[in-house]
Order: sequence, then C-alpha cells, then structure tokens
Amino acid sequence: MQRYFLDEMSAFNQTYQISSKDDVHHIKNVMRQQIGDKVIVNFKNETMICEITDIQSEIIVKSIEHIDIQTEMPVTVTIASGLLKNDKYEWMIQKATELGASAFIPFVSERTIVKVDEKKFQKKLERFSKIVKEAAEQSYRQIVPTIDFAVSGKALAQKLEAFDHVLIAYEETAKSGEMKSFMEALQNVKHGDKVCVIFGPEGGLSEAEVAQFGSKVIGLGPRILRAETAPLYALSSMSFHFELN
Repeated sequence: MQRYFLDEMSAFNQTYQISSKDDVHHIKNVMRQQIGDKVIVNFKNETMICEITDIQSEIIVKSIEHIDIQTEMPVTVTIASGLLKNDKYEWMIQKATELGASAFIPFVSERTIVKVDEKKFQKKLERFSKIVKEAAEQSYRQIVPTIDFAVSGKALAQKLEAFDHVLIAYEETAKSGEMKSFMEALQNVKHGDKVCVIFGPEGGLSEAEVAQFGSKVIGLGPRILRAETAPLYALSSMSFHFELN
C-alpha cells in the first residue's frame, strides 16, 4: 500500500482529506487508485490504514484500521549542516531521512562555497521539503523531517538551546586521533532526548564557529569524511547504538 502524510490527529472511523497537489496527482494519475482502494496514512499521533471513499480535486479517505508500527528512532536527531555545492545537500538530506533524521538546519557557514540569495532560497527550501517527504514515504517513516534555514552560524547558535544535547563533528578532532568522544557522548543520551549534530560544509567549520556553538566536539573515526557523508555516518552510528545494540 502507498503511504501518505497528514499533519493532523486521527481517530478511528473518521474521514479526512488528502489535498496536497502532489499526493492527489500520485493517487489519481500515477497509481490510478479507485474508490475502495486502501492506503496507509501517517497522522501526527499514529499510522492507520484508510479506505478511499471519494476522488475529486481532493482525495477523501476513511480511517478503518490502526497499525501498530514504530519506525522512528527513540531519540530525535537534527542535522545542522553547512550548505553544500551542487546537489550534494539534496542527496544528503534524502539519505539522512532514510536513516532516521527528524529535522534539518541548513546554514551558511564561514566556509560555505555556494552563494545564497535569501529571497530566492525559499524555492530551494520547497525543493528540500519535497525531497525529504518523498524519502520519508519510501522509507516507511512516520514523520516528515522539518527544514529550518539559518542564515549564519550565529543564527544557528541561537537555535541550540532547544536541544538536550549538541554535538559538533569537527575534523580536527579526527585528525588528532581521538576515537571515543562520539560514543562517549551517546552514552549520556536518553530515549526521548533531542540531539543536534553540527557539520561544516566542504571546507569544514572554523575554530571561531566551533567556539561560538560552545558544545561538545566529537570525531567520526580515523578517516576524514566528505561533508555529505559525515551526517550519514553519524546517523548510522546512532541507529546502531539506540536501535540495534
């Protein structure tokens, strides 16, 4: 069954509207679903099997069965990453969504190479949102990760108070041969905690930015990872620690 998301609370045996143009097009023209067909809908509070009861400019569905499923990590992980060149950032957020990231904060770092026009960047954010939504559907996520742009490292620093733990992936830590800081930091994270992991762009974070964020610095093993690979390494490690270990 195809999966869709509705940003509202659900109840058994109630009707709901799927009104997203992309979702309506997918149901009507791509999947060619008919009245009586069933889909899976992820609501804010649960996941349910729903039956299509009407197909017009909106799709009307009726909730008919609860699904007992848990595909979310037991901790909420936000990836704050300096913007990357070309389509590298898009590739990263797609894969990070599959690996369990709950939110993204793209930010303009001191060493960010791409030029950002704030007025035009809104369209970029809309594209990012579409990418993570499709990745969430494909990977059976129960939520769609959010995206919250920060115009500078200073703007990012102001958002960090919302988290229980903030970790900075700093390549100089890896270069120094330090191997244990990441796993030691995870030992202090409890189920339900909010964790933000900060990554630099292609040129890495500056010493001034690391000082500005004022958080725990970690290394990601002995190898130096690409800017688009490092968040995936961190998420995979966290998934193993919290879900498979």
